[in-house]
Amino acid sequence: MSLYTQKQLADSMRVVRKNTIAIAEDIPEVQYDYRPVPDSRSVRETLLHMASMTFFDFHIHEEQRRASMEGFDFREFFAGLPTNEKRGLSKDEILAVLRDEGERWCDWIEKLPEERSAEMITRGGATPGGKTRFEMLIGTKEHEMHHRAQLMVMERLLGIVPHLTRNRQRPAAESAQKSNV
Repeated sequence: MSLYTQKQLADSMRVVRKNTIAIAEDIPEVQYDYRPVPDSRSVRETLLHMASMTFFDFHIHEEQRRASMEGFDFREFFAGLPTNEKRGLSKDEILAVLRDEGERWCDWIEKLPEERSAEMITRGGATPGGKTRFEMLIGTKEHEMHHRAQLMVMERLLGIVPHLTRNRQRPAAESAQKSNV
């Protein structure tokens, strides 16, 4: 019995990506190069980094169907992507990649055979052990949530109230307004 299916992962990732896109939309493009400290990623770099993970998953799990990460050159792979963090994509281009590639990833996950998602991928090298493809794909969602939290902190530092906070505050403000009538 499977407790968490490919369909549930895809649906959950759609919610995660919808919230990432809301943040990307809320931050003005003139602030996309903002970074909280000099050696941190900027808003733009963080969004591009997040967008890159769907390309990584397709490459590892669909195109190559790797059984081991032994010898995989992460730096080279990410450097060659259209979403490389150092590329100066515009806000509109970043939003399009987040939308299009996010949905493509979710559609692919929904169709991924359970047998394939259960396959083990070894880490290789000095790091023993491994994970199932499905565990690695869940990691993509967790990775995006991690960086989305960073973006929400950046929003606060830029003086932007995050959309989730605004959504929570709206019913309280409406309720208070009704009681003052």
